[in-house]
Amino acid sequence: MLVSDVRVLRLAARAARPAERMAVIPGSWLAGGLALSALAVAAMIVANGQTVVFTPGSRILFWCTAIVGISVRWLYRQPLNERQRIARDAAESIGLFALLCLLGAVASYPVAAYSTGFHDGALERIDAMLRFDWRDWYGVVAAHRPLQRLGAAAYASIFFTPALLLGYFAWAGRQAEARRFIVAFWLAAVTTLLLFALFPAEGPLATLWHGPIPYMPASALYQSELIPELRSRALTVINLGDLRGLVCAPSFHTSSAVLYMAAAWPFPRLRWPVVAINVAMLLATPVEGTHYLADMLFGAAVALAALAVATALVRALPSAGHPA
Repeated sequence: MLVSDVRVLRLAARAARPAERMAVIPGSWLAGGLALSALAVAAMIVANGQTVVFTPGSRILFWCTAIVGISVRWLYRQPLNERQRIARDAAESIGLFALLCLLGAVASYPVAAYSTGFHDGALERIDAMLRFDWRDWYGVVAAHRPLQRLGAAAYASIFFTPALLLGYFAWAGRQAEARRFIVAFWLAAVTTLLLFALFPAEGPLATLWHGPIPYMPASALYQSELIPELRSRALTVINLGDLRGLVCAPSFHTSSAVLYMAAAWPFPRLRWPVVAINVAMLLATPVEGTHYLADMLFGAAVALAALAVATALVRALPSAGHPA
């Protein structure tokens, strides 16, 4: 683990330490924020002349998940026993998180269409100042098949860890922590998209590696291939069954890892498993996410800022707040 990662984790854990009686962010605030986010994304899509389409499989999965989640949350809004409470809280938190992830991924397409230029040169210079050579890191992974498999699995854990966290929070009756985590994640996603619009990049695989590509990582060359097409309006269809990562800087995988570790840190049952999984994800991010080290540092800063704002919001609420 890098020294910088240790410092980031300590700062995040300090900010995430729950009070004895944490206030619960009202559910109406979460619903309102989600609705406004959806309207903003829809407005950007319409303004860019884009359309959203479902593949048959993604359409069924999306609507089945949405219907089940909403039904469980509504049916058990006044739970009669502990099982119903757990089901209600899990449906709420996992459903909200999934919708935020979907909105964020979709929003990156119209945001990319609004962006101009690429800022790889500045990111490369920051890496050089930090004495980080992406080509060396990539070369080691490309030469070892086990590292490729481990890296791909670790990078994909971005979807597993939140399910673990939110499932545990529902089981343990930690609705306040779950809602703060979701708010922090939402703030980090919004900030990432705003910065992406200002500082788009093609990624180090496209700019630093020349010649045949011995190993194609998870993020491939999507930034360098899709962003120009979105800007020129050659690509106007957003396929929900085939969404691709377009954000290079700041690294949202890094932001997510910091938020996940911070959320898990106060709970001994979660702490070390979540830290281990997300340290592995961080180590995989430069190659699998085709990220500069600078991207990752900016992503960590975004997470810390989002966590600080979410924590300040919770502390400003009455400690006897009720989950609406």
